[in-house]
Amino acid sequence: MLPVAGLFHSLACPDGHCNRAPCLFSHRKPEDLPPPVTLAIPVTEPPKPLAQPPKRQIAQTPNSNAASSSPAVREPPRKLQRVGTAQRPVAVPTTSQTTNGVPVLRINAAQSLVPIPVRQTMLKTLYDHFVILYSSVSSLSPSLAADHALKQEDEVYKKSSKLTYRNAVIQCVAAIKRRPTPNSLSHPSVGTEDDVKARAERAKSLQNMVLSTKQLEPLILSREDMEKWGYMVDIPEGPGGDEPCLEGKVTKCERCAQPFQVSHTGSDTECLYHWGKQRTTKAGGEKIRTYTCCSRPVAESEGCVHGRHVFYESAPQTLHSRHAFSTLRPPSPSVKALDIAAMDCEMVYTTGGLRVARVSVIDNKDKSVFDELIRMDDDVHIIDYITRFSGITEENHSKATLPLSSIRKSLDSIINSETILVGHALDNDLRTMRMVHHKCVDTAILFPHPAGAPYRRALKDLVREKLGRLIQTGDASTGHSSAEDAAASLDLVRWHILNNKSTSNSKPPIPSTSKT
Repeated sequence: MLPVAGLFHSLACPDGHCNRAPCLFSHRKPEDLPPPVTLAIPVTEPPKPLAQPPKRQIAQTPNSNAASSSPAVREPPRKLQRVGTAQRPVAVPTTSQTTNGVPVLRINAAQSLVPIPVRQTMLKTLYDHFVILYSSVSSLSPSLAADHALKQEDEVYKKSSKLTYRNAVIQCVAAIKRRPTPNSLSHPSVGTEDDVKARAERAKSLQNMVLSTKQLEPLILSREDMEKWGYMVDIPEGPGGDEPCLEGKVTKCERCAQPFQVSHTGSDTECLYHWGKQRTTKAGGEKIRTYTCCSRPVAESEGCVHGRHVFYESAPQTLHSRHAFSTLRPPSPSVKALDIAAMDCEMVYTTGGLRVARVSVIDNKDKSVFDELIRMDDDVHIIDYITRFSGITEENHSKATLPLSSIRKSLDSIINSETILVGHALDNDLRTMRMVHHKCVDTAILFPHPAGAPYRRALKDLVREKLGRLIQTGDASTGHSSAEDAAASLDLVRWHILNNKSTSNSKPPIPSTSKT
């Protein structure tokens, strides 16, 4: 047994009734015990901490429980995570240009995977080659090279990575160099690489489609629709052609609405007029009617062009008296006529009103089968060739040898009363050709204007929207081409059939006389 060291002899026994013989504690009276030993341990206060800004409190989540909602308990911030599939940064360029015409990319550098200086250098390379490619058509659209360079660079960027971007641009430049030089804005070489490929695919699908009478029969206008849209459905009474012109008589000018004496001679500055149409534009939050020819307000301008007084007639009996209407010949076993034909005409103003000066006919395989200038009838003189629309000048029209009556006989070997005629605003063409025909497919009615009658959509707008190409891009010296317009109408019908549009003949009534 270990010996007792007596370490607790100075402490009173905590048990007041202790009977233990060998007790470690003292059983003496408290006053007889020595005082307890105390230790003096120095205590120093710690330094005060520096003042710190209060921490931002963590917002409580709506789904937190009662324990976590206590102000003493804070939920740690959650880690931000990406949701959904990873997407490529969007870097859309603008159309800003430098003083030398090179477009400038205005893009947030953080949104572009390729450094902006590299993209700008490649953009300038594309622009330089587009300038060379469009050298012959740049006067028609000065910003065309810059616009297509921007669009082409954006196409390449979206299809390539950071490593393949430069090589993709170089390959694109090589493809641009291989393109033939365009001679018009509607040329197949005009556009970016995607535009050219898409246009070629659409053209191939349209060219491979040969229209049949079975496909077009549901699109033929009913007699009721023809009457609503201003078609001539019956030949007016009388022999016709008894008053071919109004030379020396007074009538109202279609351009300036002033009375004038009809004459094919005289001053060229008799009429001040607007050759464009009226359109509604917004300026300062207000709608203003302006002219498309000069952009001047309708209420503040008398005219922008000096020219000749002209007149337009639409009454069937009046037109019949200028040149007689007739129907197409019936089918004949001895003459093979076309089942489908697209037709378009160009007109000029004469002393006998608006007369046809050129007619173009193509078959359902886009082959031109008839394209002739038409000489005016005897005693009928041309007042205005309206070259900006017709494309006809005095020089080329002087080559016309056959009058309208002879042209009609020539057409008898190509079309007959069973031929389905296709055209845009075909009622105008048939009226100037003095034809009465009942099998017509009109693209102006097939693609109605969103505002309804009497409005019609322009042929060039429909071709640009549906076919992705440009027509009627000539200036005031070249005008339109009836052959081009006839082919465009046929392609619009193909597009309509390929895209499964409705073939209902319920069309809006009462058309305008506008052809373009």
